Amino acid sequence: MERYLNAPLKQEDIKSLKAGDYVYISGTIYTARDAAHKRMYEAMLSGNEIPMNLQDNIIYYMGPSPAREGHPIGSAGPTTSSRMDKYAPLLMEHGLKGMIGKGKRSPEVINAIIKNGAVYFAAVGGAGAILSKTIKKSEIIAYDDLGTEAIRKLEVENFPAIVVIDSNGNNLYETVVDAYRTI
Repeated sequence: MERYLNAPLKQEDIKSLKAGDYVYISGTIYTARDAAHKRMYEAMLSGNEIPMNLQDNIIYYMGPSPAREGHPIGSAGPTTSSRMDKYAPLLMEHGLKGMIGKGKRSPEVINAIIKNGAVYFAAVGGAGAILSKTIKKSEIIAYDDLGTEAIRKLEVENFPAIVVIDSNGNNLYETVVDAYRTI
C-alpha cells in the first residue's frame, strides 16, 4: 500500500502502517548517527536535556555529503541502522516514534518498537542523490563539532521509504524471506 505521512507522526497513522507499505513523508525529521546517538544517550542517562524534542519525531540515520551551491544538502543516503541499536530503545522510551535507515534491527529494538508504538522505515541505500531532492531545508541544530554526524533538522517533502517493522513487530525482512522459502 502507498501512504502519505506528515512528520511529526500521529499515533493513529503509526498503528495503521503495515510492514511492506510504501510511504512518502513530509514535514520535519532529524538526522543523527553513531556519535550523536552516543551523546544523546549519555545525556539522558545523566538526566540532562538533549538538543531536540523526541516526542512523535523521526530520526533519519544519515550523514550527508557537503551541499552543492543552491542546494540545502548534498547526497543524503541512509546508514546502517544496527549501529544505533544500543541507543534506540531509550530514545523510544522518551517519545521517538520513527527511525529511517537500512538493514536489520536487534530483537531489543523490535521489542521497543512494539512496546512504544513506533515504526522502522528503510530508505534505499545507494540512492542518496535522489533522496536529497526531497530535502527542502537543512539546519544543524546540535553537535556541530561532529561534522557530517551533527544533528540536523530537515524539512522534507514526499521522502520515500518502506515500512520494514511496523508497530506490531511485523518485520518485512523476515516475511519476504519466508515467502521465498515457500516458492
